[in-house]
Amino acid sequence: MNITSDVKDAKLTATVTIPAADVDAIIKKAYKAAAKQYRFPGFRAGKAPRPVIDSALGKDAVLAQATNELIGSNEGNVLNELDIVPVKEGDYQEIDLCADGTDYTYTVEFTLRPSAELSSYDAVEIEMPPAEVTEAEIDQQVDMLMGYHATFEDVERAVEGSDYVTVDIKNVANAEALAGEGRVIAMGAGHLPKEFDEGLLGMNVDETKTISWTPEVEGAEGASVEVTVKGVKERKLPELNDEFAKTNFGFDGVDAMRDAVKLEIESDKSSQLPQLKENRCVAKLAERLQLDEMDEDYEQSVFQELGQNFLQSLSARGMSLDGWLQANRISSEDFIADLHRQANDVARESLALDALARELKVEVSAEDVDGEFERAGIEDVEASKAQFVADGRMPAVRDSIRRSKAVDWLVENAKVTEVDEAARAAEAKAE
Repeated sequence: MNITSDVKDAKLTATVTIPAADVDAIIKKAYKAAAKQYRFPGFRAGKAPRPVIDSALGKDAVLAQATNELIGSNEGNVLNELDIVPVKEGDYQEIDLCADGTDYTYTVEFTLRPSAELSSYDAVEIEMPPAEVTEAEIDQQVDMLMGYHATFEDVERAVEGSDYVTVDIKNVANAEALAGEGRVIAMGAGHLPKEFDEGLLGMNVDETKTISWTPEVEGAEGASVEVTVKGVKERKLPELNDEFAKTNFGFDGVDAMRDAVKLEIESDKSSQLPQLKENRCVAKLAERLQLDEMDEDYEQSVFQELGQNFLQSLSARGMSLDGWLQANRISSEDFIADLHRQANDVARESLALDALARELKVEVSAEDVDGEFERAGIEDVEASKAQFVADGRMPAVRDSIRRSKAVDWLVENAKVTEVDEAARAAEAKAE
């Protein structure tokens, strides 16, 4: 197989020539299949000669089947040779029927993901929590545990920023998912638009107000609801002392409880900080991507992949998408909008890593590919690699390796400032 290609405006046009010997083998296979599939009077199944088949079915019909098989069976090899991951199905052009004893040539156009540059290829600067456990982190965890023993008391005053508010919500425009009676809203939880929380602040019981906002999604229509406050509760935490720690948490006292919490946080940090550092490095790198608008085709391909992964995750848990949406009180429109936002973020991060990998001149060796399959626990690496090539998935494996190497460089060279984020959050809350 011989391939020549040209790239222009994120479109790769490839001209593929398949040797006559391979063409003959595919044509022979197509005739054998036709002989078995159809009944030809006077001949046993699979024994009808080509002239009989041509007379009954038409020569072009069999050659058309052979041509489809010829192109389809070679697509994975073409993608592998070009080392590309198209964002759409290939657009096959100038497709003629193949013929015996003749090389077969065809042209296909693939849409590629955009190639963007970074404003800087220097090491990124990020903030990270310290490796050691801080007192503020212990306080934060203890407060969370105490929250399980919180009580909620009715108060006769206007809504404040940390209250739990019971409301009746009527949809006015484009907010069907929020509508309902007796809904309890945790102020400041971040589950609802910030305009909604801001609108509730200062309202009194039996007061009604219309609250409007525009979702932060391009092209989204404004939303509006009519809210009536039915009750206001203040969250009260019990006093934490040695007796409470012993009775409710099984510790000898407050000091023992804090020591246990510290050990748990240490364990969490040892497993979570490496991934957190990687995520922050990649996110910071993506901020440098010089791309005003994401390519729609690429964003859509990432969107579909994220959606498929999420559906598979739900299926593994025995849940349907409709059931999950209802359980989480999320509309399908909001879910899709959020998934598109995620897809845009993932697409930008991927393109940023691609740009860095090009700048670093990252290469992928055969040993790198073998290692990727071995780490996945594949027993027959060679057979699995062959299947990946046939399916057109091997370029995606190489892409993953290149990006992983770029991430390794990012993490290794990042300039890190340690920040006690729990202490900073506590200070902001106190203000």
